[in-house]
Amino acid sequence: MPHVPVPVSPPALPPPTPIVMSPEVADAVATGRPVVALESTLLAHGLPSPHNRAAADDLETAVRAHGAVPATVAVLDGVPRVGLSGPELDQVCGGGLVKLSARDLGVAVALGRDGATTVAATAALAHAVGVALFATGGLGGVHRGARDTWDVSADLAALAATGVFVVCSGVKSILDVPATLEVLETGSVPVIGYRTDAFPGFYRRDSGHPVPWRVDTPTEAAAVWRAHRSLGSPSGMVLAQPVPEADELDAGLHDRLLEEGTALLARRRITGKDVTPALLEHFHAGSGGASLRTNIALVRANAELAAQVAVALAARPRP
Repeated sequence: MPHVPVPVSPPALPPPTPIVMSPEVADAVATGRPVVALESTLLAHGLPSPHNRAAADDLETAVRAHGAVPATVAVLDGVPRVGLSGPELDQVCGGGLVKLSARDLGVAVALGRDGATTVAATAALAHAVGVALFATGGLGGVHRGARDTWDVSADLAALAATGVFVVCSGVKSILDVPATLEVLETGSVPVIGYRTDAFPGFYRRDSGHPVPWRVDTPTEAAAVWRAHRSLGSPSGMVLAQPVPEADELDAGLHDRLLEEGTALLARRRITGKDVTPALLEHFHAGSGGASLRTNIALVRANAELAAQVAVALAARPRP
């Protein structure tokens, strides 16, 4: 009698890792109230202590003041979290967290690590639990010299594939701004200026490059996002708001620090995900704290605007 092989079932896969929402965020998502996601890399790697912990409270307060629920995102003890408690914010701001892009999430979860989420990782986790609005400082982008290094931030690919509406102040001037805008266009990611016709340059209000579209109210921004999603597009969208005029970094100081920072990166051979923290540290030290004030001011303004857009999105659209 010929041998008949007995089918062997493949080994069972582990259950999916749950994304833990704070009770407040979970209730807001379930009831359709406005929520704004906030990234944690800014707190863990972008701002020095103790300014980072003060900024964490400041940003959440700004979101609440405009009628939305803040949801700071991080991975703590291997658990992805959307919405953090006070002690969890202490943990994020206390140092020692790995910088996590979207590709790193599974590794950090499996190894039980603590990690701060970049734009790409925050977008992935926020979208997974149904949070559309996301406020940050600046996007990652195409680095200068990328034709040789292929150094392009995962933020751009994430926005092309993830349906989140990101409010930011453009990209830092260390990046190749026109190439970044081209990659966003290739990914079908709309870039909208908020009360501006110029794409912002993070510390500076105008990067020297235009935006394709402009809106002037949170209601208009919400309508654009609603239409974008209703047409079936899987991509995200960028709402680019310049830093408040009173908080813009002086042009001469900015240009000097940028030149010095670029030379510093080359001299120390700093590349990849280490570029932004190194550049921010140089700006903070070299400007006597002026760039830190600019950074905090623009992120706060973006959190406020994101909350206003989230409130407009949560309202029933007019027939």
